[in-house]
Amino acid sequence: MRAVGAAAPGIMSGTFLWITIGACALVFLGAFESLAVTTVMPVVSAELGGERLYALAFAGPLATGVIGMVAAGNWSDRRGPTAPLYSSVAAFVAGLLIAGLAPTMEILVAGRFVQGLGSGGMMVALYVVVARVYPQDKHPAIFAAFAAAWVVPSLIGPTIAAVVTDLWSWHWVFLGVVVLALAALFMVVPALRGLSRDGDTSTPWALGRLAWSVLAALAVLALNLVGDVPGVGPVLAVGAVVVALIAVRPLVPRGTFIARRGLPSVILVRGLVAGAFFGTQVYVPYLLTDRYLLTPTLAGLALTGGALAWSTASTVQGRMGARLSNVIALRIGTALVLIGIALVLATAAFGWDALVIVAAWIVAGSGMGLMSPRSSVLTLSLSTPANQGFNSAAMTVADSFGSAMVLAITGTLFAALATTADPFTAVFALTVVIAVVAVILAPRVAGGRVHEEVGA
Repeated sequence: MRAVGAAAPGIMSGTFLWITIGACALVFLGAFESLAVTTVMPVVSAELGGERLYALAFAGPLATGVIGMVAAGNWSDRRGPTAPLYSSVAAFVAGLLIAGLAPTMEILVAGRFVQGLGSGGMMVALYVVVARVYPQDKHPAIFAAFAAAWVVPSLIGPTIAAVVTDLWSWHWVFLGVVVLALAALFMVVPALRGLSRDGDTSTPWALGRLAWSVLAALAVLALNLVGDVPGVGPVLAVGAVVVALIAVRPLVPRGTFIARRGLPSVILVRGLVAGAFFGTQVYVPYLLTDRYLLTPTLAGLALTGGALAWSTASTVQGRMGARLSNVIALRIGTALVLIGIALVLATAAFGWDALVIVAAWIVAGSGMGLMSPRSSVLTLSLSTPANQGFNSAAMTVADSFGSAMVLAITGTLFAALATTADPFTAVFALTVVIAVVAVILAPRVAGGRVHEEVGA
């Protein structure tokens, strides 16, 4: 059942109120958990003696999330998004319980794997819910709300996690989210009742794509682990990139890797921008603390400014609706991300004032706030009911793979140059190149027809 009509009420009206609140709450909790764990993991690792598994606790959820994305997308196309969403939230909650009650680091990492599986599937199922429940002219607004729900945890998540850990225990950073996740799911249940069978059972189970997603997940995991291997780290990283690219081809629309006009280019540009943005963001506070000797709190203000700009730009584009075309918003947003990263590069290379980095990241965050929601809108508008799940999964896979591969490559590059050159300038130069490619390809998102094919 899909809402229609030009005079449809707003996303916070009585018709959509609870589904909007519940869906945004699930997005918020997924983002909050990701950031909160970053804050408490040093404490967890010290208490459980798990220093050797520290990196895996972060890489694992990213890898298993890819499998959840593909499975939820295929399941949604066959049976509608209801069962995939319920199952994904169940996996997310199970992972939280395992991690929160973990007596050892090994069990905690296992819980993180389950948590990532559920989180990845949950996001894809929610995108399909948007396509089935909200009228198309409300998509910019709901995706703006999703973007805000994803950004707000970057402002409050670390602080809340630190307070909870200090007052009680790190266990409650995981366990406290369980009740909130179940409450959020309860809010969306009424809107999902009519979608239980809203799918196409003739759509086959894509077991091959699921197998490719497992291989791709392993490659993503390897990208985060092999860079520090003495001597052969760069070679292993290149091999992992090749495997990841081969494995991801069946998980995205046909023509993605050749930037075919329309949806394939939307997916490709989104992955490139995500890689350029997050590949830079990881090193911004590092640069500020290492070279400018700022405290971690002050260095984090740059990321806070970017997060606020992202949220603000998302809200603005959502209110503008059709007055700002999807294509123009995506092209402007991509250009702003490039400008922001280029300013960070210039600051690192020429020793400009640290405030330039803060301003630059506000510019880059504004670009993400424009392009991210509108690329989601374009993805759904260029999809059919039969492939909304696949295309939504492809969009989230592009985010994960773009970010994971760029982070792995920049990590290897940074380590290789740490003692012989300026690693920050090298890393930012690479992300600028990636952003330039995204800007060049951005015009190709226009002119495509509704995409009915799958597989690159």
